[in-house]
Amino acid sequence: MRYVILLLVCFTFSCKQKEESLKVEETQEILSESLFEKIESPSKGKAHLPKLVAQNGTLHMSWVEEEDSLAILKYATYKNDVWTSPKTITSGTDWFVNWADFPALAINGETVLTNILQKSDQGIYDYDIKLNLLSGDEVVKSNFLLNTDGVAAEHGFVSMRPYDDGFYVTWLDGRDTKNEKKEDNQMALRAAIVGLDGTIREDSEIDARVCDCCNTAIAITYNGPVVVYRDRSDTEEEIRDTYIVRWVDGAWTTPKAVYNDHWKLNGCPVNGPAIDTQEENLVVTWFTASGDDARVLVIFSQDNGATFGIPVRVDAGKAIGRVDTTFLQDGSALVSWLEPRGEEIVLQAMRVYKDGHSDDPITITTTSAQRASGFPQLEVIGSKVYAAWTDLQGDQSTIEVVSFEI
Repeated sequence: MRYVILLLVCFTFSCKQKEESLKVEETQEILSESLFEKIESPSKGKAHLPKLVAQNGTLHMSWVEEEDSLAILKYATYKNDVWTSPKTITSGTDWFVNWADFPALAINGETVLTNILQKSDQGIYDYDIKLNLLSGDEVVKSNFLLNTDGVAAEHGFVSMRPYDDGFYVTWLDGRDTKNEKKEDNQMALRAAIVGLDGTIREDSEIDARVCDCCNTAIAITYNGPVVVYRDRSDTEEEIRDTYIVRWVDGAWTTPKAVYNDHWKLNGCPVNGPAIDTQEENLVVTWFTASGDDARVLVIFSQDNGATFGIPVRVDAGKAIGRVDTTFLQDGSALVSWLEPRGEEIVLQAMRVYKDGHSDDPITITTTSAQRASGFPQLEVIGSKVYAAWTDLQGDQSTIEVVSFEI
């Protein structure tokens, strides 16, 4: 009898704990939801692949809309809590439209630089990078070629930032993936400067062997541009760690690991890093699954990327990745990523400080693990955070945008 009573007491206590836990989760959910202000998206119809950029106190967004076989790249700015009328930058029926390799966006003064991927041959991954320059309502130069190698191969995963009198642009370049000997095939990382008039100069290779299909990320430090990306070791080990190269004293430094995860993977995870800078400080966020432990890590540098501290893990376990990161006014960083929570996939955000401590995570939205849900975007203007992502409803997709104070 005493045993039965004990079981009942334990069961009651367990149920009470579970109920209290559920109440805490529900309370956190309500508090989290109350943070957000929904912003009506400027996109229409089937829309996806948003790219957010905050520049000089203004929020900018590009995205792709699809009408049957026609893909349309559009752009708008968010001023005085209203989106400007969307501009059609370019359109085509011969694009390579991909959930992970989506158009980049950069703003320098009144000049806007974007890109699309245009098929160059019959192969699935044969496509070129075409750039578009706009200044106000004027098209400065349209659909001009970034990669000039003339090889029908993969060219993509573009990242770009304003730099002096133009833009610094990086991309993955597959000109050496079509060699006769398979062992000689390798994807390279290249960089170039695009002037405000569309001229391309200083095109150079900065790493000869990198992971084939992970996005790159670029930032501008006091010393000059820095690029983070997923590397690929030149041995049979196939290590796929996050690396950095820096422009110092007129030359690119030797690539080195941001941190040695030693992730051995015979394939590409399609999950690249994110970076931001603030004065001499850098923050890098990346996904790794070394040791069969899928996780999201954040690391800081206080010397323009020359050295880094100890990484901080932010996810709750079994992370999906698809990260973004941005500095906040006080020098801490806000990072975002996808991870499972029960049967749901959630977009999480967390504030991380240079000394390694962090605030509790904020759930921005529930989403989907499907590739079509893409890479959520995060930007900050003052104390306000903006987030954008692709929402999937069956075969349809729309772009959702919210803001919140932090």
